[in-house]
Amino acid sequence: MSELALPEVVLGLRDVHKSFPGSPPTEVLFGVSLDVLGGELVALVGPSGSGKSTLLNIVGTLDRPTSGAVRIAGYDSAELSDRQLSAVRARELGFVFQQFFLLDGMTALDNVADGLLYTGTGRAERREQAAEALERVGLGHRVSHHPNQMSGGERQRVAIARAVVGHPALVLADEPTGNLDTRSSRSIIDLLHELNDEGATILVITHDREIATSFPRQIELRDGRVESDTGSALTPAGREP
Repeated sequence: MSELALPEVVLGLRDVHKSFPGSPPTEVLFGVSLDVLGGELVALVGPSGSGKSTLLNIVGTLDRPTSGAVRIAGYDSAELSDRQLSAVRARELGFVFQQFFLLDGMTALDNVADGLLYTGTGRAERREQAAEALERVGLGHRVSHHPNQMSGGERQRVAIARAVVGHPALVLADEPTGNLDTRSSRSIIDLLHELNDEGATILVITHDREIATSFPRQIELRDGRVESDTGSALTPAGREP
C-alpha cells in the first residue's frame, strides 16, 4: 500500500527574530518557530504587545524578519525581491482586517473583484469569480449593494469573500470580529469554520480567548515568544515538527 500524502506546509517559520532600530534596538520577536499545514484553522492568540502584529506583517510579506527563515506556499521569502514578494502576496495570501477596508463608492461585487486586481485576471473573469465568492459567503443577493447599505457583519463577509476569491494558500484574518456585535461575531466565526471545512487554510490573529478556543488549534504568543501550541490535528503521528 502507498503511504498517505502528508499535508503541505503552507506557512513555515524557523527561529524568526525581529528588532527595530534604536539605542539599544527594540527586539519584538524572539526565535518564533511554527508550521501551519494546508487545511488548518488556527488561532494566534496573545495580549496587546505580545508581537502578534509584527508577526502578522512578516507572515503577510509586508515586512522582513531581522533573522530566521519564512516560507510561504513553498517560497522562501529571503530569496525573493520586493517585487516577487508582492506577487506572492497577491496570489498566495488573502487578508481580512478588523476595519473591513471596503470602498463605499463600489458595489460588493467590485470590492471583491478588486481582490484579483494584481493577479493578471481579466475584468470579466474577476467579476465572475467575485460573484461566486459572494455566493460562497452567503451574500449572493447583495452583489449590487454598496458597503454603506450593509450591516457590519455583511461588510465583513464581503471582506472575507475578497480574501478567498483567488483561492489563496493562506488566509490571514486580523481581529476579524473586533468591530462587530456578539451575534455578528458568532456568524463570522461560523463562516470561517465553513470555509475551512471547504478546504481554506486560515490563520486568525486575536486577543479574544473565547474565539481562539473555538478553533482546532491555538498558538499563544507572549512577549515575542511562542508560549504554547496545541499542535496540528492534521499532522500525522511521527512527522517531525
